[in-house]
Amino acid sequence: MSGSLVIAGLGPGADHMLTPQVTQALARATDIVGYIPYVGRIPARAGLTLHASDNRVEIERAHHALEMAAEGRHVVVVSSGDPGVFAMAAAVFEAVETGPQHWRTLTIDVLPGITAMLAAAARVGAPLGHDFCAINLSDNLKPWALIEKRLRLAAEADFAMAFYNPRSKARPEGFARALTVLNEACADKRPIIFARAVSTQEEVIRVVALPDARPEMADMRTMVLVGTSATRLIEREGAPFVYTPRSVPQ
Repeated sequence: MSGSLVIAGLGPGADHMLTPQVTQALARATDIVGYIPYVGRIPARAGLTLHASDNRVEIERAHHALEMAAEGRHVVVVSSGDPGVFAMAAAVFEAVETGPQHWRTLTIDVLPGITAMLAAAARVGAPLGHDFCAINLSDNLKPWALIEKRLRLAAEADFAMAFYNPRSKARPEGFARALTVLNEACADKRPIIFARAVSTQEEVIRVVALPDARPEMADMRTMVLVGTSATRLIEREGAPFVYTPRSVPQ
């Protein structure tokens, strides 16, 4: 029996935002590996074993998945959103690079998913309509000094920005520091979008001016999008449309 390993994105939350390609891979799987909340989204069935693990054990999780695939099992490693965006795809390939040589002969496929950044942007219009960057605000795997440097440079370059993992109970001060950096670097009232639990029943979307943004508006289920100096609001009844024009004046 020849094993395989698939690294799949489950999308932002709603089942209808799961791609058909990922659905097929899940139906074929003998084993599902991932962080507890993501594995919890996979229905149990005969012939399928669920391997849920805690956060911050990405490399151990990748090793386990590769070992099972090498034994001939059909393994799917699941991430929310897209597996290549601050998720398990990089961890798996890091494990392959440093692991046994025979892991390099395995069939490994990465199946994209709809990441929270794009799902959140779609809810309000097109805030990422021009050049943008994505920054993970967690300092678990990189120093805060690097995060701050990237924030300042992105603001200087006038990128739209998408922030993953903005504020957790373990590090509530990080997002407050990020807002301070942005207000210093941008010094304007560009829109900032707080999109929590996008595509689920708990979804909440909030659009405020950057100076009015507060740390408590975000948590780990919140995607934060920051516009550029050119990002526009179209006022209307209810929530405004937000978009960043594709053209830049010459």
